[in-house]
Amino acid sequence: MVDVPGMFRLDGQVAAVTGGASGIGESTCQVLASAGASVVVADIDAAGAERTAKQIVADGGKAVSITANTSSKSDVDAIVDKAVSEFGQLDAMANVAGVGYAKPMMDVTEDDLDRLIGINLKGVVYGCQAAMRVMIPRGSGAIVNVASTAIDTPYPNQGLYGMTKSAVAYLSQVLATEAGASGIRVNAIAPGSTPTNFGNFRYGGGKVDTDAEAEFQARMKAITPIGFLGEAIDQAMMILYLVSPAGRWCNGNIYRVNGGQSRPW
Repeated sequence: MVDVPGMFRLDGQVAAVTGGASGIGESTCQVLASAGASVVVADIDAAGAERTAKQIVADGGKAVSITANTSSKSDVDAIVDKAVSEFGQLDAMANVAGVGYAKPMMDVTEDDLDRLIGINLKGVVYGCQAAMRVMIPRGSGAIVNVASTAIDTPYPNQGLYGMTKSAVAYLSQVLATEAGASGIRVNAIAPGSTPTNFGNFRYGGGKVDTDAEAEFQARMKAITPIGFLGEAIDQAMMILYLVSPAGRWCNGNIYRVNGGQSRPW
């Protein structure tokens, strides 16, 4: 008999997750910890990262938090250094941190461009580099980067955001070819519309317009063939699969966890 549950266990392994204070990142931290991993919870939101880590510990898991701005290489290096100093190694890196954006390309400013590229793309590059620095000598490891269904669905006002996420998808495929010989697997997930506080960008990062948000989610549900929107844990479970022994032959792929939303609008 195959030990199927055991194939998804991460006992004795160490994971680092960016964007761990909320949304998909928080759920990923909880899922990986539930599978047995010791987790480094990283986020620019220090209080949120600490809250996630404390909840994992309260639930019987192992976790520590660290404040990090993923657009800063030194901050991202510190995440991996924290994993090594606290737990002795790094087996899995989930580069989840990102920011949303909605503006016509003609209105994109230089500051907008720098900010989105800095967080959504540079942050992933830095995360992969930092993880590979400690994984290569050990000859093993798994990295999962977060792209978006936006890479498949051209939509007004999503040019800059989709551009950064398309770059993440391509980067992941290239790194899979470069790191594979060192025993490191690199994959990306491309989430569909997932209701989390990530969507606050649609309201300028301020108070959410509940009526507008309900209308938006209804539209997203309407274009989802299976008829419902996924949750953060649906993305986290795919990340678990990709970093676990069950996903040992998964490398250089983009997994579209979106209920079938990858189709023309």
